[in-house]
Amino acid sequence: MSHRLLTALLGSAALMAATAHAATPPAPAVSKADLALHQSLLTLDTHLDTPEHFSRAGWSMMDRHAVTVDGTQVDLPRMKAGGLDGGFFVIYTGQGDLTAEGYRYARDFALKRAVEIREMVAAHPDAFELAFTPEDAVRINKAGKTFAFQSIENSWPMGEDLTLMQTFYTAGVRMAGPVHFRNNQFADSSTDPKGKIWNGYSPLGLRWVAEANRLGILIDVSHASDDVVDQSVALSKVPIIASHSGARAIFDHPRNLDDKHIKTIADGGGAVCINSVYLIAAPTSPERKAALEAIGKAPDSETASEAQIVEWMVKRVAVDKAYPPVRANFDIFMSSMLHALKIAGPKGVCVGADWDGGGGIEGLEDVADLPKITARLKTEGYSDADIQAIWSGNVLRLIGQAQAYAKSVAAK
Repeated sequence: MSHRLLTALLGSAALMAATAHAATPPAPAVSKADLALHQSLLTLDTHLDTPEHFSRAGWSMMDRHAVTVDGTQVDLPRMKAGGLDGGFFVIYTGQGDLTAEGYRYARDFALKRAVEIREMVAAHPDAFELAFTPEDAVRINKAGKTFAFQSIENSWPMGEDLTLMQTFYTAGVRMAGPVHFRNNQFADSSTDPKGKIWNGYSPLGLRWVAEANRLGILIDVSHASDDVVDQSVALSKVPIIASHSGARAIFDHPRNLDDKHIKTIADGGGAVCINSVYLIAAPTSPERKAALEAIGKAPDSETASEAQIVEWMVKRVAVDKAYPPVRANFDIFMSSMLHALKIAGPKGVCVGADWDGGGGIEGLEDVADLPKITARLKTEGYSDADIQAIWSGNVLRLIGQAQAYAKSVAAK
């Protein structure tokens, strides 16, 4: 099982368990008016790791699942229940060796994941359609279908051959991040325990930025170091995005952005999409650690049956009930979003909760809970136009700007 899928299962298995924050107030109920507003908006999430599940035996995007049963947070029925009209389906590759062999493995893995996304969409033409432009998203939504953009999290699969960015663009990728949890050939990560090696982008990474601009691929700085954020804003010919990041002022973690960098991105015309991870410290008690070790690792989704995965999840949920995990809640998530809004304004904030990639909190368990965000934003005094910008307007604007620049370059 991939590190990302294991992380998602470990996080989402606990979603319905009693927790150390049981005394905190639940998220407010969504009124009929707020729900009607939410359903009227064009909504998207910029970071859906759900493609990790597309190759699971017996699992279908068309069925309604439960996080406590199979560890997933996104499927078509829950998207409809939560009024989620579409989003960026992620091609994620966990970081490995910076060698010719490593690059070949990563390339093949990422291309396979891209095919899996297209095959899921092709298998359900009445429900899904690939989106490549902002106009596509609007058109697909009006047709009553769910739009699927594609993004790359971690550009390690491009190796040292930037013609592969063209390959992924042709496959449909419209947003890409250079790096993930560890430094790679393009850039420094915000979380590599070895520290910086490039002080931002590498020489190859600088070419990566230029190629992304040339093709019209939106640059995503989530997971990147602060130096990379600064250099992206300075060097990119168009505004950038952080597809799934949070406010460091709420929780001091290097994966989050401090006020300076939130403002830097927003002042450059970009946006920060708020995620639902890295919101609080989550220590593990010795008893819980021992219980988790006793049930062993989650089964490999590439080889295990769905029944085996569900059987493991039953054990995991039992551990969570016996030794509750420390989890963030909806109020803390909204504190991160509201803080970012205070710094960046409604034109500089969006939503990327990291569903199926470790996201999910008390009160925001899966995508069916998304109307709660709209309700809270209304309570905080944001206008319908502001909320529409947060839910999709800002992201579609940024995609359009990236593509307009690419067209202007191609026309010269």
